[in-house]
Amino acid sequence: MSAPHRVVIAVFPDVDLLDVTGPAEVFAVANREMSGGTPYEVLLAGPDGGQVRTSAGVRLATDLTFDQVGDQVGTLVVPGAVDRVGAPVIDPDLVDWIAGTARHARRVASVCVGAHLLAAAGLLAGRTATTHWATADRLAADHPDVAVDPDPIYVRSGNVWTGAGISACMDLALALVAEDHGERLALKVARQLVMYLKRQGGQSQFSVPLWQAPAERRDIDELRAWITANPSEDLSAAALADRMCLSERHFTRVFRRETGATPAAYVEATRVEAARRLLEGTDEPLDRVAAACGLGSVETLHRAFRRRLGTTPAAYRRRFRTAA
Repeated sequence: MSAPHRVVIAVFPDVDLLDVTGPAEVFAVANREMSGGTPYEVLLAGPDGGQVRTSAGVRLATDLTFDQVGDQVGTLVVPGAVDRVGAPVIDPDLVDWIAGTARHARRVASVCVGAHLLAAAGLLAGRTATTHWATADRLAADHPDVAVDPDPIYVRSGNVWTGAGISACMDLALALVAEDHGERLALKVARQLVMYLKRQGGQSQFSVPLWQAPAERRDIDELRAWITANPSEDLSAAALADRMCLSERHFTRVFRRETGATPAAYVEATRVEAARRLLEGTDEPLDRVAAACGLGSVETLHRAFRRRLGTTPAAYRRRFRTAA
């Protein structure tokens, strides 16, 4: 039997528990399901020997210290941690260890806000990466040399992988199994874990939509509130410009400067958000949902959902419906 593929998962105080145990479980099931091939050896590495208290209060026992990891690393998995206000925790000593260990690893994968640690270690410079949707803007602002895409469940850029929020750690681990052993084994693992091998759609389905900082111009904020309250009205750039008593060209320029989006893009996002609420909380048929949110037709509703959320209205309703 060949030497096992060593997977080293970094653990540290207040690390997210599922970020650690999710990938570990995927690799363990892969070992049970594979016939032949290189098995995985999963090891937890911490700053010191002994136990590490996770964000859930559960304590994990480390297998070795950071100093003991050495250069025999097949896959380095870097989970994340957030503080009380939801900001990623960045420990300089941990960042230095990640940067040093990554040089010897065949590949590196971050889970959730662990991407912030990889970026701080210089491993994401010039790469495309993802992270939890709630911290994606911060990652982009802190590291302008990283092309942050907040929607994918995971992103591969060379030998560096980044995963999206929380439970996406298992999707990422499945993708790593598929790379190592093929999709047939990954599918077996997914079935055992009662998971999709590949999820439909990305993080956008789960994010809080249309969060916007206040505009500098009060009239733009008032217009945005009116758009949200009246998605079925005529919300063309011309109609909105008339409402603002501005020329269409000047209005478009002002709106984009204040909101970071064109009027058309903002209106579509608002209408998709309105459709999401109707799909989650009512049994209205799709043609009525499309009419109520201003998208007009079921075909237009489908196109907008595909473009914005990477899924269909029907699939979204099945996943998120809350009405009795």
